[in-house]
Amino acid sequence: MSDTTVRTTHPSPSGATARAATPGPADSAPGPAVRHGAVMSPLGLFTVLLGAALPLIDFFIVNVALPAIDRDLSAGPAMLELVVGGYGVSYAVLLVLGGRLGDMAGRRRLFLIGMAAFGLTSLACGLAPTAWTLVGARVAQGAAAAMMLPQVLATIQATTQGPRRARAMSLYGATAGLSMVAGQILGGVLVAADVAGSGWRAVFLVNVPVVILGLVLAARAVPETRSDRPASVDVPGTLLLGLSLVSLLLPLTEGRATGWPLWTWVSFAVFPFAATAFYLTERRADRLGRTPLVPPSLLRLDSLRRGLVMVVPFSIGFSGFMFVVAVALQQGLLMGPVAAGLALVPMAVSFFAASLAGPSLIGRFGSRVVTAGGVLQALGLCLLLLAVLRDWPGLGLAGLAPGVALAGLGQGLQLPVLMRMMLSDVPADRAGVGGGVMVTTQQSALALGVATLGSLFLALTPALGMRDALAITLLVQLALVALTALLSLRLPRVMR
Repeated sequence: MSDTTVRTTHPSPSGATARAATPGPADSAPGPAVRHGAVMSPLGLFTVLLGAALPLIDFFIVNVALPAIDRDLSAGPAMLELVVGGYGVSYAVLLVLGGRLGDMAGRRRLFLIGMAAFGLTSLACGLAPTAWTLVGARVAQGAAAAMMLPQVLATIQATTQGPRRARAMSLYGATAGLSMVAGQILGGVLVAADVAGSGWRAVFLVNVPVVILGLVLAARAVPETRSDRPASVDVPGTLLLGLSLVSLLLPLTEGRATGWPLWTWVSFAVFPFAATAFYLTERRADRLGRTPLVPPSLLRLDSLRRGLVMVVPFSIGFSGFMFVVAVALQQGLLMGPVAAGLALVPMAVSFFAASLAGPSLIGRFGSRVVTAGGVLQALGLCLLLLAVLRDWPGLGLAGLAPGVALAGLGQGLQLPVLMRMMLSDVPADRAGVGGGVMVTTQQSALALGVATLGSLFLALTPALGMRDALAITLLVQLALVALTALLSLRLPRVMR
């Protein structure tokens, strides 16, 4: 399919159609003009969900590969933090800009560009000869992901309606959560398999054939859409948002490993001023009738605002848990990468089952599904905490399984529902911006979780031992889960 916008609603042989456009001179034939939006085929939906899975898998896939990277490249703690944090920070900083560019230039086009760049940067990560080269490639990989991922949500919003949109958003949420768990499982398997002697490099190289498949499918099945009222890039807003996120996330990521040098405290001091300047700049642009990067008027949508408030503690706890568990299993319980990955299989299975059951449960019980999910996740963490305190250091996969499975079940009842809810009232022509805001918030919280809970765990371990450090970290996550569950009580009972 070419990138030209077609004004017909007839599907191509591949099942992709293009959006309706404002009629031009060629459309002035007599008769009423019928305008329809693009319709995405099941193959197109599969393709964009594949694009959604790749960035999230790669955020977590390195967790179990870090010891091997350290041995091979003599990376050291600070450099390993950058391997994880550099990807997360560049990804979070550029997500909203990626959504805006998709609204302007065409979401399918940006999806293809972002996916191709993701494949090339993954190849660069897999071939990196030094730790610094790997960090640079990871930063570029995060930027490529930021160009690709916002187009997924925006395309879903622009090409589906009613029940089809609800199902697609539920599948997106299920894909997002499952990808975060599957990333660490896949990482452990690939590192241990040592395919053709590739070792840890396989966790990045595996993306290349997947990207090639995704590009072929996207060219065939993903319809081109763009905003009817595309806005120019908000340069001041983009720069100030980038400064705000970098000044907070970078020192949190690197501070502990580097001994909290002066630059980390200067960066923390910059954050409140940068964040305030960003808010005032965006508010002024909104009042003047321009289109800011993050329109304050968009945040007045009750569903989006409430969802963003809830997804922050959820994502902080989720990513912190995944990072800490990867370290504790390998360094504390001396599990290999495969065993460390297999420990999370019950979580992946129960998350997937809950995601499938979610839509029907929402129809019967509404938003209380989210509350029930929080309670189940909390019970799972309690079981895991008891197992750690009782059985450490002899804790095995069987002892971990009940708590991990129950936590995954609770997570699967929360995340897909929250993602579906957040974009339910966002207009289709602002889908790129809305998706960018949602994913930026989620990604920033994921990076924040690794930086805060990960740093807390690593700082407590020398003084208290790994068992007690893990127990305290689980208690902090339990508090975050309780906060999410309490916030869910304020959601409207009936959800669309």
